[in-house]
Amino acid sequence: MRTLFLALYYGLLTHLPSSYAPVVGPMCNRLRIWCCRHIFARCGRVTTIDRKAYFGNGSALEIGDFSGLGARCDIPRDIRIGSHVMMAKDVLIINQNHETSSTTVPMDMQGAGPRQVCTIGDDVWIGARVTIVPGACVSSGTIVAAGAVVTRTHPPYSIIGGNPARVIRNRKEQPST
Repeated sequence: MRTLFLALYYGLLTHLPSSYAPVVGPMCNRLRIWCCRHIFARCGRVTTIDRKAYFGNGSALEIGDFSGLGARCDIPRDIRIGSHVMMAKDVLIINQNHETSSTTVPMDMQGAGPRQVCTIGDDVWIGARVTIVPGACVSSGTIVAAGAVVTRTHPPYSIIGGNPARVIRNRKEQPST
């Protein structure tokens, strides 16, 4: 049954107008969410699955309540996304790299390294064009600035940005005036 819904999603629904398009956008969004409920391992009361969001076969994907996938985001099939997560467009989450340990064997012949499941905590905002590399997770309450490259896990409630991403400040600390 999952195969049928994957074909419907990737063959038709992903090409429908944006969830934010006037008049037809909300209907297109509801259709994508309905289809993904039959694909994902767990799908809460999702708010948005925008056009061309890619998640492989989604077989182990878990997404919590009031979370969304931005347009053209590319996420692994086994990611865990918490509740109240806002994901902007063009977010890229990578969970596996090529093996590169041997210098006597070409890198393309060494195969893939181990998969590293990424977790996105609750109450997270991931800006546009963010890249999250294998082994990095996004802690609860974190804001990731647009264009950031997340190479490691930062403390909860951090505001992070840059390449590589670093802590700009903590949301729980009051900024000095």
